[in-house]
Amino acid sequence: MKQTAICLFFVCSFISTKLIAQTNSDNDSLYKTIVKLDSTLFDAYNNCNMEVYASLFSEDLEFYHDKGGLSKSKTDMVESVKKYVCNKVRRELKPGSIEVSPVPGFGAIELGKHRFHNIAENSESPYANFVVVWKYSNNKWLITRVISLH
Repeated sequence: MKQTAICLFFVCSFISTKLIAQTNSDNDSLYKTIVKLDSTLFDAYNNCNMEVYASLFSEDLEFYHDKGGLSKSKTDMVESVKKYVCNKVRRELKPGSIEVSPVPGFGAIELGKHRFHNIAENSESPYANFVVVWKYSNNKWLITRVISLH
């Protein structure tokens, strides 16, 4: 009986270690994917590539901004960035600030810190928090929700 318990302990430990390793590996892959998507999004933002920028947002986007309020229109949000941001503002991610959590059966939540540089005024905002909800559907990642705090 004692040998069975010891054997069972080692089998459970082995399985547990494998599951933890697999989960960490899955999370590493997810983390790298979301960081790359964030980079693609803000490269498009910083370089006024509105086609790429718009392609990363879901049609049912909800954008919560602590200064501007709630926007539920992807088209309005993209047009606003085009009108008020292009060649005027640049986003800078705080290095190492991104955290990614999986949402099983849906996608992922990205948390991080960033700041914005006003090019015309040669000024920058302090780092602020942001939250992005990414949905994975039909082999594509899209942003469905954004919370931007300043």
